[in-house]
Amino acid sequence: MKLTCVATPGSGGGYHSPASHLLEVEGVRLLLDCPVDLSSLAAFAPVPLGPDSGDAGDLIRAVPHYWSPAAAAAAKAGGVDAVLVSSATGMLGLPFLTRLPSFANTKVYVTELAARIGKLMMGELVEMHSEFVRYYGPDLDGSPKWMQGEKPHKLLSSLQNIVIEDEGMDLAPLMPLYSAPNLEECMRKTQTVKYGEEVCFNGMLMLKASSSGLELGNCVWSIKGPRASITYLPSTVFVSAHALDCDYNSLKENDIILFSDFSSLNVMDENNENLGENAMVCDDSLSRADGVDEDEYAQCLSKNDDIAEEIERISFICSCISDAIKSGGSVLIPIGRLGVILLILEHISETLLSSNMKVPIFMISGAAEKIISFTNAVPEWLCKPRQEKLFSREEEALFGHVELLKEGRLFLFPHLYSKGLLAAWKEPCIVFCPDWSLRHSTAVHLLRRWHADKRNLLVLEQGVDAEFILKPFMPVAIQVLECSFLSGIKVRKVNPLLSVLKPKLVLFPEDLKSRCPAKEDTPWSYLYYSKGKTMEIPNIREDFEVGLPTDFAFGLQPRQLDKAIAIARLRAKLHLSNGQYVLVAAPKDQSNQSMRQLLHWGAVDAGRLLAALQEKGIACAFPADDDDGSAGCVRSILITSPGEALVKMAPERTVIYCDDESTTRQIYDALSSVCNGI
Repeated sequence: MKLTCVATPGSGGGYHSPASHLLEVEGVRLLLDCPVDLSSLAAFAPVPLGPDSGDAGDLIRAVPHYWSPAAAAAAKAGGVDAVLVSSATGMLGLPFLTRLPSFANTKVYVTELAARIGKLMMGELVEMHSEFVRYYGPDLDGSPKWMQGEKPHKLLSSLQNIVIEDEGMDLAPLMPLYSAPNLEECMRKTQTVKYGEEVCFNGMLMLKASSSGLELGNCVWSIKGPRASITYLPSTVFVSAHALDCDYNSLKENDIILFSDFSSLNVMDENNENLGENAMVCDDSLSRADGVDEDEYAQCLSKNDDIAEEIERISFICSCISDAIKSGGSVLIPIGRLGVILLILEHISETLLSSNMKVPIFMISGAAEKIISFTNAVPEWLCKPRQEKLFSREEEALFGHVELLKEGRLFLFPHLYSKGLLAAWKEPCIVFCPDWSLRHSTAVHLLRRWHADKRNLLVLEQGVDAEFILKPFMPVAIQVLECSFLSGIKVRKVNPLLSVLKPKLVLFPEDLKSRCPAKEDTPWSYLYYSKGKTMEIPNIREDFEVGLPTDFAFGLQPRQLDKAIAIARLRAKLHLSNGQYVLVAAPKDQSNQSMRQLLHWGAVDAGRLLAALQEKGIACAFPADDDDGSAGCVRSILITSPGEALVKMAPERTVIYCDDESTTRQIYDALSSVCNGI
């Protein structure tokens, strides 16, 4: 097996741009996630520029290209056999690949819900990109002029987590966006899987998706082959306020864990790891404690402390929104996380109701209406409390936005210029839109309208360079609130998770090694990977099991080798089916080709072998110095006709020395007649 990390997460702790890997197992090359890091869009000037473009002089004024190291690496590798997608954001770069001839036969596996959300997100990205094309005109064939100088290198390097590492300024990951037909072609190659459904790839690998808990439709992949079982663990949450909790119990049997959750590198986790002893419920002391059993580790993982912190952050955001509304200001929230949006809507509804404030809430996105509708159509992906609401007799809404829609306080529009929006528009208001780069569509128009008023509020996700993305709108008086959200496993829960799963090998990011050092007494071992380096993974199982059909097994005629072992001869073909090797009966015309014994065991009696050789007309005798009385001695038989030969018999082996093939065959037949064999 081989592993190459081709992309580490971009801004946002891995939610918007998860890590990506090339994994070679059982001769199959897999691409694990293919995201696009949209934070690179901040290097481009927003459209429309307008009369006052602020400090946009250093930005690239052209149709954007999009940063996807995963797609570039997979294309450079010459293709992959299959792609496993763990989230909707993890498939944004797929059309870059599926439009290439070398990916014509590549299969893409993704959960049904993530595929539906991902398609909507890609469609919205194509539509937003068309604004740049209408403004600047379409790109001509070949590399644009702006890519030929130092400017893109300096701009991309200045953005957090977007660094051109090679001295040669390799801009291969910076690609022109795909088209709507490319998107449709990509979706035709996609095979969706249901929650918990097990599918087989090429008869060799069994693939199964279970909830990661981070978002609706996000999953952890289990990859099982004849020689190894692997868990691909992207950003994961054990207890969620909206999505189904991570089912880590289903991963216990797997040999290898590919740990691909980089969320603990973001600022939020740094701060939360220093909250004090009360927050460190699952810290190293638990991992070191004598007598700690699996139930205690499981209880640690099942604590809702992470969600409690998340709800506290959401409540603080809602209080800031309320303060802005009270002062007469409007609020712009360019955040695309479905779960965060649902929680903010739920809590802001309560906040506004308690304050007796009636302000309209707008969600402006081409995909908003369909994505919001998914929350009522996918009960298997909802957290347990919301599932109980769904199946209870009480007519209680699953999420708070349902009541907001019924009461006419929440409006969903695909565009800022949509029919009906002007009639519903009223300020102050709250606007959600998915453009966290602040470079096109609704966010640009509203930010130009509101940026000079200090009563207004802009809510940004931490991880974005706020000063950089606001350069085109300078000077700004609008209040800016930078927030961080739960994006995956906290460092303090890594060791308890491994203690529950009990893998044999953990593939762990080198960047996290200092934050989560390996324990000396753990039964599993670590291999540390880093971006751009290919790592050989040792075989966990040197041998493998082979299945035998029942009817075939009953037709065997075993011979007892000793008290514990029986052995039988069969003629069969080795097939690979559903990730397991299976022996199937050979065709009848081949089954009786030869009845010659293939395996012998037991000590050879020299006297019996001499008699058997003589019966076949072979002239032979013991040498004059042969010692027939010592136990464990080597005995020999000299053969003079029909050809010269020598047979040496030791307690552990018998060797035939002969240059004539016909004589050798006769000796072998005589030997077979005096040995146990099949």
